[in-house]
Amino acid sequence: MTSQHTFRIAAIPADGVGAEVVAAGRAVLDALAAASHGAFAFEWTEFPWGCDHYARTGRMMDEDGLETLKGFDAIYFGAVGWPSVPDHISLWGLRLKICQGFDQWANVRPVHFLPGVVSPLRKADHTELDWVVVRENSEGEYSGLGGRNLSARGPGSEVAVQSALFTEAGCERIIRFAFDLARTRARRKVSSVTKSNAQQYGMVLWDEVFARVAADYPDVETESVLVDAMSAKFVLRPEDLSVVVASNLHADILSDLGSAMAGSLGLATSANLNPERRFPSMFEPVHGSAPDIAGQGVANPIGAIGSAALMLDHLGLPDEAARLNRAIEATTAAGVLTPDLGGGAKTAEVTAAVIDHLS
Repeated sequence: MTSQHTFRIAAIPADGVGAEVVAAGRAVLDALAAASHGAFAFEWTEFPWGCDHYARTGRMMDEDGLETLKGFDAIYFGAVGWPSVPDHISLWGLRLKICQGFDQWANVRPVHFLPGVVSPLRKADHTELDWVVVRENSEGEYSGLGGRNLSARGPGSEVAVQSALFTEAGCERIIRFAFDLARTRARRKVSSVTKSNAQQYGMVLWDEVFARVAADYPDVETESVLVDAMSAKFVLRPEDLSVVVASNLHADILSDLGSAMAGSLGLATSANLNPERRFPSMFEPVHGSAPDIAGQGVANPIGAIGSAALMLDHLGLPDEAARLNRAIEATTAAGVLTPDLGGGAKTAEVTAAVIDHLS
């Protein structure tokens, strides 16, 4: 980063509470920039894509949306989905279109237990817990291969086929990413998750690639665990985790489990990375659009603010990312918590507290 660098960020609040938490994250990032004495700034362009856009145009995003987004340094995303639009249309029409169109093949989802937040896991009261789920984000079970046929034969005759795609190259790049990440952590360990006892083709390929790649990282501890056993391990032995790497579907489920154990999906952060930087990466909370609380001003902004910290790190601002994470911890430790965490604070109050703790 050079002095007085301006980062061009595409903001896509999309649906439900997405607008509220993206606004919160933008306020925090702008406060950081204002305190940098001109070292860096953010230039925001907001796009009105989402389910309302679909209702008006029949599309979740503009036809040339990907081409428009190419010129940005990063994408800051809110949440997608609304009851008026089928979920498979809203997801594939916006979020997955960006992820796949920009080959954002590494999805990083930290599981962080914050001070002042009560975990439903009793072990969290006296054990230091902190791990990260690395999700293969471009193929696997979400590759979109398959179809529905034979409905013309009459009721009860339709057949649906959904295929999971595993390529050797796709497995290797995400597994190497996980090993490289493990080398940056206090405990150098990678846990690989599959269901290769029952899915004997794609996931056996994954296991074989994992074993081959592991040989290149003799300094990193490894284990291979079936997904059902790993679900139990998340609850019973989470202190044994550092980096967990898994396929698109399995990592999606496990990361939500981890965030729920940390206290709420409202805390869940994520980064959709194109590590080669051929395309912009996208940063988003994982909590979804939450139609039941949208517009009430009580959405938890910490997932979005924490995702902004991941974006700062990606943009070459690691000190500012660490500063923001410390401000989040100070806010929760002070008891400024939204209703999902058992508190009574509004979205704006949490946002203001994080900004106050930046100083």
